[in-house]
Amino acid sequence: MLKNSPINHLQQLMCITMEECGELTQRCSKMMRKYKTIDQADKEQLQKLTEEVGDVLCMIGLMVDNDVVKWEDLQERVEYKKEKLKKWSTLV
Repeated sequence: MLKNSPINHLQQLMCITMEECGELTQRCSKMMRKYKTIDQADKEQLQKLTEEVGDVLCMIGLMVDNDVVKWEDLQERVEYKKEKLKKWSTLV
């Protein structure tokens, strides 16, 4: 933690996670505006998307490492969400 940080450890974890999620949201929006399919995206754009997804995944991992959430609970939620998507989406 920064020695003179005005926010505590949990606040830093939450704030940086929010920021990274926001950056991923922006990247997804840009991908949607530029391309109809992922096959149309060039390497640079796919790399930028990968970086943002990786940053969010890192923060999720740090949440697990800091006992904010548990991998088992996250996996359970993933399965729940997939079942829900089967009903409302063509993604699964």
